[in-house]
Amino acid sequence: QDAFVAFHVDKGLVSKYLKPLQIGELAPDQPSIEPTKNEMLVKDFRELRATVERMGLLEPNQLFFFLLLAHILLLDTAAWLILFYFGTSLLPFVFSLLLLTISQVQASWLQHDLGHLSVFRKTKWNHLLHKFVMCHLIGASAKWWTLLHSQHHAKPNCFHKDPDIDMHPFLFTLGKKFSVELGIKKKKYMPYNHQHKYFFVTLPPLLFPTYFHCHTFYIAYTKKYWVDLAWMLTFYIRFFYTYGLLLETKTLNSLISLHRMLESSWFVWVSQMNHIPMDIDYDKNLDWMSTQLQATCNVEQSLFNDWFTGHLNFQIEHHLFPSMPRHNYWKVAPLVKSLCAKHGLEYQCKPLLTAFADIVHSLKSSGELWHDAYLHK
Repeated sequence: QDAFVAFHVDKGLVSKYLKPLQIGELAPDQPSIEPTKNEMLVKDFRELRATVERMGLLEPNQLFFFLLLAHILLLDTAAWLILFYFGTSLLPFVFSLLLLTISQVQASWLQHDLGHLSVFRKTKWNHLLHKFVMCHLIGASAKWWTLLHSQHHAKPNCFHKDPDIDMHPFLFTLGKKFSVELGIKKKKYMPYNHQHKYFFVTLPPLLFPTYFHCHTFYIAYTKKYWVDLAWMLTFYIRFFYTYGLLLETKTLNSLISLHRMLESSWFVWVSQMNHIPMDIDYDKNLDWMSTQLQATCNVEQSLFNDWFTGHLNFQIEHHLFPSMPRHNYWKVAPLVKSLCAKHGLEYQCKPLLTAFADIVHSLKSSGELWHDAYLHK
């Protein structure tokens, strides 16, 4: 099916694992498309996929990704050199903190490319460099990320299936439907009618330093990702040794804490601008394209937006073609728009600041719906 094709680059390799699982074939009189799925849209999307492959849009430009990695390593090195040459007073500390944060966020965008197998033609090279970038440069587990992120892509914004919306209902209430349901059931884990206010001081600055930091080690340990854990330790050894030579313990802890908070804020605003304002519901078992379009939106293209978001401003194209190298999203976007227009699917594209504001607006709206349902007798 389309999800399988989207996730697996080496079809020959995975087919070896599928053969023992075959239990039969559909009878000639049985439909090959489930009734909840748009048969014509499925057909047209598969034709689009074939066109994309013929155009070579799934082929990576390795110079592009080499330059990305080079600028990440350059920023990472510059962050340390500033403290080494200019001392550890406030101004050099702030400049070092900013460069370190930029390096880390750009590394998170690059590991995302590697995790989707879009940098190299060979899967094993993607996996190897993924461990270097995610585990060594960032300090998190590559397999942990793949486990969670694959679920997100398969069923975006589907409650109980997309781990990215597990914050509902314990921290936020998300989506119109779930907010009303929660209010009717008189459930209140947080003051949801104020969630658009406490969002600023909870999820953006604290996701990385608290939940992600603990969860990546927990999953890596419980699932026995020993190779990932060994790679992750190299990050902390390198960081605390190199910066420990220059900074006192208190200042060193401040550096890593502040940079994690800034990195977290950058990541959350970018990652959630494409999803939280969109439809959040139970899995309706729709076709691949409908599933992705109802849960994603785009942000306008510019050189800054592309760099700042790691090309996740093209979230629609990324979700439709997860293994497509990001430098080709803009090329396929007109074809996707055309297909959406043909089938009456909404293709949302917003300015960057509007997308950020929509996160807050959607949280406020959900909170108000919960509050009204909660008070209703």
